[in-house]
Amino acid sequence: MAHETRIGVIGAGAWGTALAMLANRAGSTATLWTRNVQVIESITQRRENIQYLPDIFIDPAIAVTDDLQQMGNCDALIISIPAQSLRTVAISLSDIVPSNLPLILATKGIERGSLMLMSEVVQSILPHNPYAILSGPNFAREAAEGKPTAAALATHHAAIAEKITFCLGGKFFRLYSNDDPIGTQLGGALKNVLAIAAGIVEGRGLGENARAALITRGMAEIMRLARAKGGQEETLMGLSGIGDILLSCSSQKSRNYALGVRLGQSQPGQLTGILANRTGGLTEGVATAESVNQLARKLGVTMPIAFAVVDILSGSTDIDHAIGKLLERPLGAEL
Repeated sequence: MAHETRIGVIGAGAWGTALAMLANRAGSTATLWTRNVQVIESITQRRENIQYLPDIFIDPAIAVTDDLQQMGNCDALIISIPAQSLRTVAISLSDIVPSNLPLILATKGIERGSLMLMSEVVQSILPHNPYAILSGPNFAREAAEGKPTAAALATHHAAIAEKITFCLGGKFFRLYSNDDPIGTQLGGALKNVLAIAAGIVEGRGLGENARAALITRGMAEIMRLARAKGGQEETLMGLSGIGDILLSCSSQKSRNYALGVRLGQSQPGQLTGILANRTGGLTEGVATAESVNQLARKLGVTMPIAFAVVDILSGSTDIDHAIGKLLERPLGAEL
C-alpha cells in the first residue's frame, strides 16, 4: 500500500466516523459509507456527524457516500456496523470487492442464530479476503478528539497488520498486533455482557468490592469460553480483554454499563420500558448476551454471570433473585 492508501469505512456511526478521521490523520484517503441520509447531509453540509459525534469537526478531505460500489475501489475496508447487520452487508460486498482486498472488522458481537463470530460470518461469504480484527478499549469520541488511544489488531497475516498499522495508526492511535482473532473477538464481544452485569451491581448499590469481584469472575468466564472456542487466554490479558473490560465496566460513557445501572436502579415491572427506550446508540450487549448463552451451552462452558444477565434481560428472573443465585454458588479453587 502506498502512503495515499484509500481506506473505505462501512458504517458512519460514532466509531466508524472516528476511524475515518484516524485514517485521514494517518495520511490515508478516507471514504465513509452509510445509508443514513441525515448523516450524509450533516457531514456534507456541516462537516459534523450531528447524530453520532456532535461538535467534532470532520476534515473536508473525508468523503461520505451511500454508493456501496465505491468501496470496491479502496485498498482496504474497515467494517464498523452493528453485528447483526454484518451478514447482509457482507453479501452486498461480495459482488463488489476484489478477493485480495483486506477487511478490517471493527464490529463486536456474535451473530444471533448461527452463533458465528464476526470473522466467521465474513469468511463464510468472502472466503478469500484476508481479514483483521480491530478491538480494544476505545470510546469513539476520545479517539476522534485525538486523545491517546490504543487498540489490538488481530490477524493471521503479518503483512496486513503492518500495512494497516501504517495507514491507520499514529502517535495518538497505537495499534498492537496479535495472531489470535478468536480470543480478540470474544474479549470485545463478551465485555459488553459483563459491562451490563457490572452496571447492575452499581445500580443496585452492592458496592465496589462486589463490582471488582464480579468483573474478575466475569473475566474468568470469558477465558473459559475463549479456550473452548480455540482462542488464547493470554490474548485476554491485553487490550481486547482486560483493557476493554476496564473501560466498559466502569464508565457511564459505556452504553452497556449505563444500561446495567438503569436496570439495577429499576423496580419490578420496569424492564420492558428500559429496554424499549434505549437511546444514544446500539447496546450490543443485549443481543450478544443471548448468543453467548447459546454458544456457551453448546460448547459445555459454565458462565453463571453471563447466564444471569440473559435471565434478567429476558425477564425470566428478577435482579435480586439472579444475584442471590450467584451468591449461593459453591465455593472452590479460583483457577
